[in-house]
Amino acid sequence: MNEWDATSYAGKDTILRVVRDEAERLFALAEPEEAWEAPTACTGWTTRDVVAHIVDTTEGYFAAFEAARGGGELGTAYGLPGMGARVNDQAMALRGVPQKELLDRLKTDFERMQAILRDLGEDEWSGLTVPHFYMGPLPAYFYAAGQLMDYAVHSWDVRQGTGRAHGLPGESADLLVPFMFVLWQSTIKQGADLTPFDVGIRVGGVNGGDFRVSVGAEGMTYRQANLDGLPAVIEFDAGSMVLTTFGRSNSGTVRGDLAIADRYLNLFFRI
Repeated sequence: MNEWDATSYAGKDTILRVVRDEAERLFALAEPEEAWEAPTACTGWTTRDVVAHIVDTTEGYFAAFEAARGGGELGTAYGLPGMGARVNDQAMALRGVPQKELLDRLKTDFERMQAILRDLGEDEWSGLTVPHFYMGPLPAYFYAAGQLMDYAVHSWDVRQGTGRAHGLPGESADLLVPFMFVLWQSTIKQGADLTPFDVGIRVGGVNGGDFRVSVGAEGMTYRQANLDGLPAVIEFDAGSMVLTTFGRSNSGTVRGDLAIADRYLNLFFRI
């Protein structure tokens, strides 16, 4: 099971393989000339803008690793609340780059990022702290997950724009499940009502299980635990949890108090 835990060095090869699979899917989706200006699930973005966004994000990772290895400072984290507007501006700034040039740049960036992650040793995978532009200091393994989020979720966005039925690949969804709890912790709305309450989250897949989530003045905490006695349990398969956390869908089966589940699901801003 450790090979599916991307926070562990034992899971390194698995996540890098799955990231490559997702990247190759996105490259194939973006290469037809007619796809470049096609709409996606991201409001106002075409496939071109998705590619530009991943270029901008990946190149930001290069600066982060350079800073982590003593090459400079990134300063105070920008924060996730303003991320949507900024990444849109960054993507729009690349709209004038021709399709082949931007795709070639993305492929080059991808291989460079894969090399950075592949070269991380066992101590560095979880022990090297790398300053994320939006989220602040993070363990190096989070950047492998970040690449998977970029390629898997945005490939979903491009496919969604075609109007065809589709789904999120299981390996990608399974690897991302643990990181969705971290995103929830990081995207609580400013001014949200944090009067304490507990809710259960039940997730399928290899990284799934039963999680007891507590919300209070200090934010959100979670742990694997028995869900007996909780007022509400929200059940997800791995893919629907990822897509719900990223705001691509409103999914899940609620068992118990609908008002408690609604309060939890609306606690977060979506990125």
